[in-house]
Amino acid sequence: MILHRPRRNPSRPAQGGFTLVGLVAWALLIAIGLLLMLRVVPTVNEYYTAKRAITKAAQSGGATVAEVRAAFDRTRQIEYSITSITGKDLVITKQNDKVVVSFAYEKEIELFGPVYLLIKYAATSE
Repeated sequence: MILHRPRRNPSRPAQGGFTLVGLVAWALLIAIGLLLMLRVVPTVNEYYTAKRAITKAAQSGGATVAEVRAAFDRTRQIEYSITSITGKDLVITKQNDKVVVSFAYEKEIELFGPVYLLIKYAATSE
């Protein structure tokens, strides 16, 4: 018994494209990426704002710990995006007659259901 293959018409190229399963898989990946971006970007913005605030407080905040914390808290009142740390959370040291301010905190972001994303932020003034 001889099986014959159907002949392809050389003038018609082979069809290509997405299958429904492939399309759903790509849509799911894009949706997860967008969810992550929408949840993470505000926390990254808060981190960079807090980092700028401690650099400003270290440079012009004063010579004592209380003055540096007060300077940070004044900036925090203006910048509403800083909600994770306060002046009490700052670690203030002096290195080579220069005030150095640092902080570290963790941000837990709920993604969906019981799934959370934990991001650890830390910064030191320059």
